[in-house]
Amino acid sequence: MTLQLGVVMDPIESITVKKDTTLAMLLAAQSRGWSIQYMLQPDLYLGDNGSRARVRELAVRDDPDDWFDLGATSDIALGDLDVILMRKDPPFDMDYINSTYLLEHAQADGVLVVNEARSLRDYNEKMSATVFPQCCAPFLVSANAELLRAFHEEHRDVVYKPLDGMGGTNVFRARSDDPNVAVIIESLTGHGRRQIMAQRFIPEISAGDKRILLIDGKPVPHALARIPAAGETRGNLAAGGVGECRELSERDRWICDQVGPTLADRGLLFVGLDVIGDYLTEINVTSPTCMREIQYATGLDIAGELMDCILGKLNLNG
Repeated sequence: MTLQLGVVMDPIESITVKKDTTLAMLLAAQSRGWSIQYMLQPDLYLGDNGSRARVRELAVRDDPDDWFDLGATSDIALGDLDVILMRKDPPFDMDYINSTYLLEHAQADGVLVVNEARSLRDYNEKMSATVFPQCCAPFLVSANAELLRAFHEEHRDVVYKPLDGMGGTNVFRARSDDPNVAVIIESLTGHGRRQIMAQRFIPEISAGDKRILLIDGKPVPHALARIPAAGETRGNLAAGGVGECRELSERDRWICDQVGPTLADRGLLFVGLDVIGDYLTEINVTSPTCMREIQYATGLDIAGELMDCILGKLNLNG
């Protein structure tokens, strides 16, 4: 079956081929004979004739020296596509939010958007974990310095982080004797103007921050444990962490059972859970990564499984 697939992403010339999850998805789609229409976020627009985009036909290759070709620019109705992959990386700012409104118009025209546009807005990647408190370590979301300091006094070893960051940016650990707690709180909250998250530090981070991938609410059987570099408390690969593939534990699967059905019901077909030790810390919905690393280590065709899931959704909708 030939499908028309659109992808909204960051500039394809800037990706890292060996680990780019979006490229893995596009390679899987292309191998099925689907056509790919490439667009950047500013290419989306809306007029009285509906939601549209300036696109270029895209061909991809798994070659770190020469991984794409782009055709001429054309103007299309988004409703002419079968599916759109929304793979624009954060920041999750007003431009991103406005793009989800445009994608909702495409959904109204019958296009499958992965992930669902409204749920991209509703599921803040830090806050969404708090919907499942039974899975989380103690946490606090607040802009109030007094409350945030009291949380530190209670738990003694705390991680503070912004609600809109990615890749470990502006994540701070404050131990019991840290003299900079007040400065950290002031900086992250903008002197009480912005909500931030505090979480009790989970010492099992030394064994890795696991990225667990879910497809339509069901877990891939292996996760990528991102192990912090020496002297670091962040496991993010962008912060120098090293990835190690592992089978899911019983606790990992329990967490997936807790959150998976809700995420699938919200149209979040491809999700990345972050799990440290026994605790869920984040639910990544905008552009989850680590697919290629797990595929290399296990031989699993995760991208192909996602494309098959998408095809099934389209057949059900059709």
